[in-house]
Amino acid sequence: SALLRRVSREEGHVCKHTEPVFVRRFDAFVSLWWTFGGGTRLSVGSDVRPTLTVLPPSREELQQGTATLVCLADKGFPSDWSLAWKVDGSSSSWEESRSPGVLGGGALYSWSSTLRLPANQWAKVGSVTCEATQGSQTALSETLRRDQCSQ
Repeated sequence: SALLRRVSREEGHVCKHTEPVFVRRFDAFVSLWWTFGGGTRLSVGSDVRPTLTVLPPSREELQQGTATLVCLADKGFPSDWSLAWKVDGSSSSWEESRSPGVLGGGALYSWSSTLRLPANQWAKVGSVTCEATQGSQTALSETLRRDQCSQ
């Protein structure tokens, strides 16, 4: 695997990330699938855990009174991974929405989930966590601490 350094200082985002990101090289054939009459699908292969990234609200949006966080789940299989948000370790009671899975190259799926809350509530939050689960697999999570973000 290759070690990359991710610096998320993208225009409009106000968090600083400098943690190492490990990228696993993917050269293997993941899944072979056939569709039979009636929409039945046979999958042969193994589950692939997606890579999670949590994007913070933009400074401009916070100035307008709203905070939208986005969780990107990239390159997972199968398509039925569930995404859920936790705010300060507890299930979120704020508005959430999830995109349908999009099939990409290599028969892997990508999708996203958004969490919206008032900017004044975001100012009180310590951390947000996006958690991905699928079947009996161990949950996968990515946490963003608000103190990593400028005010």
